[in-house]
Amino acid sequence: MAETGKIQVFTGEGKGKTTAALGLAWRAIGRGLKVFMVQFLKAPDTSGEHFAAHAFAPMMTIKPMGRKGFIRRRGCEPLDTVMAELALEEARTAMLSGEYDVIILDEINVAVNLGIIDVKDLLEFMDAKPENIELVLTGRYAHPEVVLRADVVLEMRKIKHHFDEGVPAREGIEY
Repeated sequence: MAETGKIQVFTGEGKGKTTAALGLAWRAIGRGLKVFMVQFLKAPDTSGEHFAAHAFAPMMTIKPMGRKGFIRRRGCEPLDTVMAELALEEARTAMLSGEYDVIILDEINVAVNLGIIDVKDLLEFMDAKPENIELVLTGRYAHPEVVLRADVVLEMRKIKHHFDEGVPAREGIEY
């Protein structure tokens, strides 16, 4: 990437944060940039993007580094913290490797909100970003200090959603 990379945050209660990050990734790939996405709270082979990423290899790497199930339902366990810390270290290694142009930390804001990643660690990560890297942080509950340091912050806001009528997430559409 020839230009100076920015830090973008996609947050809010509405749907579409990961999808927006993936849209950015697909555009970057289309322009010859390499993308690395680490997913903090998603298990391997649980979302459509995991399967689609294989078609974009080697221009895109997605590393889901969470466990199956929802933390809010089962509660945080020490393993969740260990896995989140490993995911952040994996992302740091990729960011500093010089191999990638875009780094996406999917659901990092939720990981911070749940306390499985310390906000200070995320802020240090942001400060370590090389000038040419585009860094994207997704997830609800973006910490105010993260918002303050970002160059772009987009908030997804739900107006209406079929989830409110009890319709479950649909394979290929919501995951």
